[in-house]
Amino acid sequence: MSIPLTLVSGGDYQQRERAIAHALKKIPQTNKVAVLLEGLPSGDPVLISDSLRPVQRIAPGCFCCIGNLVMRVSLNRLLRIQPQQIFIGIASDAHLDNVKQTLAQAPYDNLLSLEHSISLTLDQE
Repeated sequence: MSIPLTLVSGGDYQQRERAIAHALKKIPQTNKVAVLLEGLPSGDPVLISDSLRPVQRIAPGCFCCIGNLVMRVSLNRLLRIQPQQIFIGIASDAHLDNVKQTLAQAPYDNLLSLEHSISLTLDQE
């Protein structure tokens, strides 16, 4: 059985984190849900890591280019805890297809199933 995966891309870091926090409200709190975020919060983080909701944050760097190895290592660590669902927050939509292609290759093709993709736009003031 593969783990449902939701990709959240675009917007700014806080928008992605809030979008994931909003989605988590719809999932029973007893479910283990892992979160992998590209970027670091500029203030107080919305998502707090705990045993049922582990959150991994990776310094900014495109997940399909310079950050590919870091993404894979972090994702593999999250997979070891056997979550029931995974969210991945990606800064830019520009390389989203490349990230999807990486996740469609072994070993992820047998471990994950892309359920949803959420694309955000940058808030304009």
